[in-house]
Amino acid sequence: MLPDTARLTLRALDDGDLPALRAILGDDETMAAYEGAFSEAETLDWLRRQQDRYRADGFGLWAVVERATGDVIGQTGITRQKLEDDEIVEVGYLFRRDRWHRGFAVEAASASVDWALTTLPVEHVWAKVRDTNLASMNVAIRLGMRVRRRFVTRYRGVDMPHFGFALSRDEWQASRDSEMRRDSENPTA
Repeated sequence: MLPDTARLTLRALDDGDLPALRAILGDDETMAAYEGAFSEAETLDWLRRQQDRYRADGFGLWAVVERATGDVIGQTGITRQKLEDDEIVEVGYLFRRDRWHRGFAVEAASASVDWALTTLPVEHVWAKVRDTNLASMNVAIRLGMRVRRRFVTRYRGVDMPHFGFALSRDEWQASRDSEMRRDSENPTA
């Protein structure tokens, strides 16, 4: 079962989500970390890759639906990735520009990290963030992640320096325990 949050529903992407994906992946500013907007063919390939991940892994990037509007406003989820020579699981998050700065990325990505660490036999969840993408770095930091590596990824013919942020299972559990203690010490009426 996929996670939900107070404001968001997460679900598998389907072919009906192609217009919403075009609005995200086809925007130059949103896709600056990828060296610009995706073409129609690249957008369809992105959707098919997520659908292939669902079949192969049982997870991938999911549609993020804003409950208040019913609109697909982004995508988040967990994917298997390579980080240099290591196989990792990564939390990804990408949202429509008109929904930036409202806390949706942190809310959705946090639910995805929780899902991964309660569902998958992994010790870390990673976020691969291009070194120029300050907004994504801030999301990773708010998730409790810290930089563990620096590396370069070649994509679209460009060498792109990245940071590898990660959160360990132990760090995640300690944070949850701390939240539970804080909640029990400050009950609301």
